[in-house]
This record gives sequence, C-alpha cells and structure tokens, in this order.
Amino acid sequence: MFFETLHTNTFVLLGALLLISGVLVAKFSTRLGLPALVLFILIGMLIGSDGLGFIYFDKPEVAQVIGIFALIIILFEGGMQTKFATVRSVIVPSISLATIGVILTSAIVGYVAFLLFDITLLEALLFGAIVGSTDAAAVFASLKERNIKAKMGATLEAESGTNDPMAVFLTLSFIELILFPETNLWTLIPSFFWQMGMGIVVGIIVGKLASYSINRINLESSGLYPIFAISFALLTYSVATTIEASGFLAVYVSALVIGNAELTYRYSIFQFHEGFAWMAQILMFIILGLLVFPAQLINITVIVNGLILSIVLMLLARPIAVFLSTIGMNYSFKEKVFVSWAGLRGAVPIVLATFPVVAGLDNGQLFFNVVFFIVLTSALVQGSSISIFAKKLGLTGPKKDTPHHSLELISMGKANAEMVQYQVHETSAIVGHTLRDIQFPNRVTISAIVRNEKLISPYGETEIMEGDFLYILVSRKYKADLKKVLEKKKEGSS
Repeated sequence: MFFETLHTNTFVLLGALLLISGVLVAKFSTRLGLPALVLFILIGMLIGSDGLGFIYFDKPEVAQVIGIFALIIILFEGGMQTKFATVRSVIVPSISLATIGVILTSAIVGYVAFLLFDITLLEALLFGAIVGSTDAAAVFASLKERNIKAKMGATLEAESGTNDPMAVFLTLSFIELILFPETNLWTLIPSFFWQMGMGIVVGIIVGKLASYSINRINLESSGLYPIFAISFALLTYSVATTIEASGFLAVYVSALVIGNAELTYRYSIFQFHEGFAWMAQILMFIILGLLVFPAQLINITVIVNGLILSIVLMLLARPIAVFLSTIGMNYSFKEKVFVSWAGLRGAVPIVLATFPVVAGLDNGQLFFNVVFFIVLTSALVQGSSISIFAKKLGLTGPKKDTPHHSLELISMGKANAEMVQYQVHETSAIVGHTLRDIQFPNRVTISAIVRNEKLISPYGETEIMEGDFLYILVSRKYKADLKKVLEKKKEGSS
C-alpha cells in the first residue's frame, strides 16, 4: 500500500511540475521570441526516455487520443473568440486556402518526399497530406497577442480552423489506398463532400442548441456555465464523427455560432475556455514531445531530408498554394507573402503523423520523425518572425486593447441579472456624453469605468470617452435594449 501511494504521489507531483513549467514557459516565451509550443515540446523531450528518463512513453495510440481531445478544446476556444463579422469578409479565400491550398501544398511536398526517400508515390502523397495543413493551436497562439492587421489575422485563423478536415481526409484516404490497393479513388470523393457538408450542418445545429440552452437554463452556479458549454464541444465532435462527418470542422463551426451569440455569463465562459485551451496545449505538446526519441531525430537522413522538406514547404509549396488559391480575391502581393509565411505547422501534423504508425505502415516511424523535425523548424523559424514580417510588410494593425483587470462577481443566477463589459470605440454614439444624458434602458446600472488602467467611480456627470471599459449591471430582460444603445454609431460613422 505504501509503494502504491508513493507511485500515486509521484505521478501527481510530476503532473503539477509539468503544469507549472508550462505556465512559466508560456510567460517567458514571448520575451525569448519563441512560440510556446516549441518550449512545451522541449519539456516533453527533456523528461522523456532519451532525456532525464523520468517518463518512458511510446504509445502513439494514447498520444493520438490526447491530441484529438486537446484539438477539440483549442478549436472550440479559437472559434468562440473569432468575430463572425470579421471572418465573413475572408470566408471565400479562407475556404479556398483550406481546400485547394492544402491539396497543392500536399502535392508539392509529397513529390519532393518521393524524390528524397525510397518510398512509393502513394506513401509520398501521404507524407504531403500530413504536413499539408496549418495548425489552429499554433496560429491562434501566435496571433493572439500580436497587433497583426485584422484582415490577415482573420484569414489565417479561419483557414487554420477549417483546413484540418481536408488534411485528415487526405491522410486517412491515402492510408486506406496503401493498405487496400483495390480501393477506388473516385469513391472517396462523395465521402469528402459528405464530411464537409454534414460537418457544417452539425456545427450549426449544435451551436444554436448550445446557445439556446445556455441562455434558457438557469443554473445554480455561474461556474457551471463554462462546463455546460464545453460539453457541447465534445457532443459536436462525437455526433459529427458518428455520422462520418468532419468532427473538427463541426466543432469550429459550432464555436463560431456560440461565440457570436448573446450568452449568459459570456465572460466567465470565455475566461474558463481560454485557460482550459492553454492547459490542453501544454499537455498535448508535452505528450507529443514525450513520444519523440531525440536519438532517432539526430539522424543524418532525418536532419538533411527534413531540412530540405522544411525549406520546400516554407519557400515553395506554401507560397505557390497561397498565390494560386487566392487569385482574384483582392489580396495584395505583400498580403499573400505574409499569409504564405504565417502558415505555421504544429500539433495537427504531429497528431496526423501518428496515424501511419498506429496503422502499422512500414515507413510510419520515419514519417513521424521527419514531420516532427519539420514542425519544430516551422515553429522556430516562422513562428518567431511573424511580427517582424508583418512590420516589414506594413501589415500591422492597431494595438489590441485588452483590459488588464478583472471584475469578479458573486453568482447572480437566481437574480436573473448579468454584468456586461463593453469597450467604447471612437465611432460610438455615447462618446462625449455624460451618463445622465444617455438614455439607458430600465434596470441598468453603470457599476464601474476603467480608463487608462485606472478605476473611475461613475456618477451622473461622468463623461464617456473613447477607449473606456464600461462594466454594466443589467437585467437579462433588458440586455437586448442595452446592446442597441451601446452599438449605436455617431452620425456620419459607417
């Protein structure tokens, strides 16, 4: 019994140390100029069997399950944070990049892999499919705190949120063609349209159901609402995959629907999922790092060929795919160059690289090692230079305004009231007016104003200024009326 307890305590201690290390890495990754995912992976490699030897892990099946679960959480959080109004203007190029772009990238990288390795053409195309898509976790994390031009950020986020299904479809299709040569390629095409179409349908239906349920069901504690929301993310994926639709696409679409709806306890839900997504990233990348044996990476074949494929991917395949798939879509040359460079690879290719290993393909382990090398190269080279490229190309936008303060509230579930946070923009009709002059609806109280990081106690003669963060206590019955007042524009503003 003592040794069983000791083993359990050691496991819990190790888990705590890994999470603490992950949080500290996330804190200092920006200062070091490195994407956090690289450091998370290095932690996994450090404590693995070829490092300090704390953990021996060689279960690609387990890593695959953990990776899929983590990607669901990350895609859901990213989708909720995405404003549909912003995405709407780039939906066509994003879908083109997520489909045509992935196919072109996969084909070019696959052909080069065919020339480099002693493998069949189908195996080479499988390799290309694995690295063909950008990674939502890497892109969302890299753009979150950077002041990239809104159009560029929306394009990259929408592409990374919707291109995973194409990469998954191509990967599974090529594995099936390799394992079962008698499979007819043309029978896979209807399957693709079914997966994409039904993925969107399931995402919309479950997203609307989730939004309605969150707003209509009065829970005893505000802490239950974020858990309620995440349960719909898991439900979306499971329903979609059960009917052989794209689970990842369904999750992202449902998150868009939920995130752009009026939600009860919106900020509690968003803050919970932001933290949960970080935890998912930390654990996923550490697990993927554990799955790698550095001794296998320090191999002349892996290093040389991996470096060649990385250069081809970054400087040839991705740019060709971007330029061809955005023809006639109102993107300047500089914008296309930036989108080409910011197509980060991350967790998705590594997770997909476990599929050939689990399927027992002869070159599965070789694929995994080379893909891992490519992901590290992409994260180190591209991920650390996104801001530099944006600045050099003149594609930086206004600094993102994020309040560095919080307002904690006791649960008001039974009071049927809610605290709303609103940032005042220059085009808002309430700018320059005093609180006394603004026609707020009934049951509305301006509880606090934060201006230039200072808390202001509001009263009737307080004048609203651009950039103010208003914290407004409102009865849910009058929330829609409050929204109309806050979103009213100045005369002459578009």
